[in-house]
Amino acid sequence: MQLAQMVTVVQRLSRTLLQLNIATRRHHDAADAPWFGLMVPSVDPGQYVDHLVRIYGFEAPLESALRYTPGLNALIDLRARTRTGLLAQDLMRLGMSASQIARLPQRFIAFSDACDALGWMYVVERSALRHGAVLRYLVEHIPEINRATSYLAAYDAATGNRWSELGTALDTVGESIAVVHHIARAANQGFQALRDWFRDGDSGVRESMIHADETANEKRRRHR
Repeated sequence: MQLAQMVTVVQRLSRTLLQLNIATRRHHDAADAPWFGLMVPSVDPGQYVDHLVRIYGFEAPLESALRYTPGLNALIDLRARTRTGLLAQDLMRLGMSASQIARLPQRFIAFSDACDALGWMYVVERSALRHGAVLRYLVEHIPEINRATSYLAAYDAATGNRWSELGTALDTVGESIAVVHHIARAANQGFQALRDWFRDGDSGVRESMIHADETANEKRRRHR
């Protein structure tokens, strides 16, 4: 079964996923735009690095917040969705140092309950449905980044299963209209936060940090 067919089947089976798709659809184009922005003939390694930097700044703190949300791990396997380490690995293979990655700006968040957390998880898991197509395009057009695609390839053939597991968790907690509305409200907040992060996040981070490291190295050489 093809991925698109699989996702369609899962959406039919998970009533809460279907409701979230409808309740958040006004944000979908904006959420997809940064990914589709990589699927252009003029894409270069620098654009890919900048994109990963933005994703790291949003998903690394989100991943930590999900891990510390009470009761969430009982609903869904969080370890299987851990990708921050893969992002860092890709950035290092693309030339960033560990110290540069540690200083990347991040958008911090915390959740008081599993419903809020699942709403935000829906945002990043929906983006993961785009990763396979983006990966194939990038490897074809800028093959030199092939060794730095572990984040995009993280789910690979398991994408459909991960989406299905999210649907099961959402259906488990979404037994009332009020709870579904709660999750949808959180998802809409997550989409808006993601849009704001890509729009207002610190631009030129990669270049400025590399310059800062070069300046620090030069100072050390002068003081030897």
